[in-house]
Amino acid sequence: MNKQWGWGVVLALLSAGCADRGPSHPKPVKSKQTSCFLNCEQENLGRQYLDGVLPAELNAVSRPNTNRPGNYRLFAAQTRLVEQRSSRMAARYGELYRTLQRWAASGGHPADLPRFGVSMAQMGGADQRGNVLFTGYYSPILEVRHRPDPVYKYPIYAMPNCGGVCPTRAEIHQGALAHRGLELGYSKSLIDNFLMDVQGSGFIHYGDTNQMQYLGYAGKNGHSYVSIGRVLIDRGEVSKEQMSLKAIKEWANSRSEGEVKELVEQNPSYVFFQPKVRNEVVGAAGIPLLGMASVAADKRLFPMGTPLLAEVPLLDAQGNFTGRYELRLLLALDTGGAVKGGHLDLYHGMGEKQGVAAGHYKHFGRVWKLGLNNGPTAAPWAY
Repeated sequence: MNKQWGWGVVLALLSAGCADRGPSHPKPVKSKQTSCFLNCEQENLGRQYLDGVLPAELNAVSRPNTNRPGNYRLFAAQTRLVEQRSSRMAARYGELYRTLQRWAASGGHPADLPRFGVSMAQMGGADQRGNVLFTGYYSPILEVRHRPDPVYKYPIYAMPNCGGVCPTRAEIHQGALAHRGLELGYSKSLIDNFLMDVQGSGFIHYGDTNQMQYLGYAGKNGHSYVSIGRVLIDRGEVSKEQMSLKAIKEWANSRSEGEVKELVEQNPSYVFFQPKVRNEVVGAAGIPLLGMASVAADKRLFPMGTPLLAEVPLLDAQGNFTGRYELRLLLALDTGGAVKGGHLDLYHGMGEKQGVAAGHYKHFGRVWKLGLNNGPTAAPWAY
């Protein structure tokens, strides 16, 4: 899906071998690495200790131990997209979706879920205390032109026929794919091209014709991924504590073209794109995503379409935890190679405002996987 930049991307940029995702979702580092990097013991990240020990990844509970205010407005719209696009998911989850909509319409009090026949399992989180890491991602829009000029000069390539391993990033920058009719457009930012590459898909806007186009993942060149975020930290250019998507872009914007080119060429891996007919953000499940209504999750624990009740931490405009949470009904509709265990990546939507909000998320909340008694999802703790 679209790239979806945010803390998920920053973590991918810090984690060698985790990015260059396929057609679905950005790849942050694995949960244990994430916990270490983010200094999880900081209370200002929203950790709570309300439920005792939760030893399993999914723990059967009779009801959610929460009375936070609920915001379920987008749930029905997201479930409609699932039922319109996937008969398989509709058959498995349709009745559960409708039950949860009735519950939400009745007031959406968590203690009432059992009365509606809803069963649930609480995530143990990485610490076995219920603290689930929330990162965020969004869909950027990259400004491009059909033909190069002195400003818009960095090509975005379609998949070449390499007959095996394709050229490295440095070789591509040196013109290895030039004049083969593979150019999908030209941007004015080498670092933004690189970040869309890490994400694996994205929206582009052709300013010369005022057209919007969604580019999906087409493949990669077969070379290993190297983290430029880690390179910047190891070189002492950006501290580990200050590393963020903003810090990477600020570093790039303050350096020469040659310095930026040298940095990104430390990563020989390169992603190619293909235009998609539908201009919508689609996750690994093949379903269009709505901001603040869907997440990328570990598909081992959450089959695509699984509904979750999530206690989402609320942040202020500067990205500081406000001390408040909001309950949301979310659907697991996307994945990532390193979105594992007690980690959810919350999709925020499209545009720069959503990108700023997504980039702040590295906080903790509690999450319950939901099922319906006497149906195919009756035991949500089983996986």
